[in-house]
Amino acid sequence: MNDQLTVSVLGTGIMGAAMARNLARAGHAVRAWNRSRAKAEPLAGDGIAVAGTPAEAVEGADVVLTMLYDGPAALDVMRQAAAALRPGTAWVQSTTAGVEGVADLAAFAREQDLVFYDAPVLGTRQPAEAGQLLVLAAGPADGRHKVTPVLDAVGARTVWTGEDGAEGSATRLKLVANSWVIATTNAMGEVLALSKALDVDPQNFFDAIAGGPLDMGYLRAKSALILDDKLSPPQFAVSTAAKDARLIVEAGERGGVRLDVAAASAERLERAAAQGHGDEDMAAAYFASFDEKA
Repeated sequence: MNDQLTVSVLGTGIMGAAMARNLARAGHAVRAWNRSRAKAEPLAGDGIAVAGTPAEAVEGADVVLTMLYDGPAALDVMRQAAAALRPGTAWVQSTTAGVEGVADLAAFAREQDLVFYDAPVLGTRQPAEAGQLLVLAAGPADGRHKVTPVLDAVGARTVWTGEDGAEGSATRLKLVANSWVIATTNAMGEVLALSKALDVDPQNFFDAIAGGPLDMGYLRAKSALILDDKLSPPQFAVSTAAKDARLIVEAGERGGVRLDVAAASAERLERAAAQGHGDEDMAAAYFASFDEKA
């Protein structure tokens, strides 16, 4: 099989733009669309064709990859593209859509006779730009030969969770992973806020846990973004993390479990966004510990 494909990327924010560039570097013909065309235009310098509409982007595509804000946004864009979608086209859906959202997307795929792959990713701006994302994927094994070159271009590894994307097994795993990431990020912010309130040098805390089971690279990396005032450009924005936290809470409710930490995390992230930090890195949830924007 010739692994060179025509790939349509719908959504060129932090993650989508990086994925589109890596697909082009891998030798695929890439077409990109974004609701705000200005965000997609720089991709032209990487040999990527920037389309004016979703339909224009997907026409003749072998694979359509969506990386949009949430499930409703992905569904809206795919409906705009519907007239140009060919039956049998592979749809790699990488938006963090939530349990209900992915079910709606899978239903649309069935209506349009698309081969649906639920394929959210773990990673932020840096691994996305390096093509080192972890892809969590579910979809039919007999069509994976078509999507594997796409997944290999954007990720370092793909973990297959099932053969029916409509079951949302990959999305459910993504929510579990994100619950840990979001809880850890918010805990880090409170550690720094408490250090400030108690006049404790954060470095003394890092020295105390160094090399032990409480130490972790993620804690140090996210703390540095606050301490060194490097919250922009974001690796993963506050507003997007708040959306994901709400999806996690909703998923827990559907499963009959109460997720107090996730709910509190969502509130902190939403408060930080209201203070003006929505477009900064999710570490900026730190500011939610204070009454006003610091």
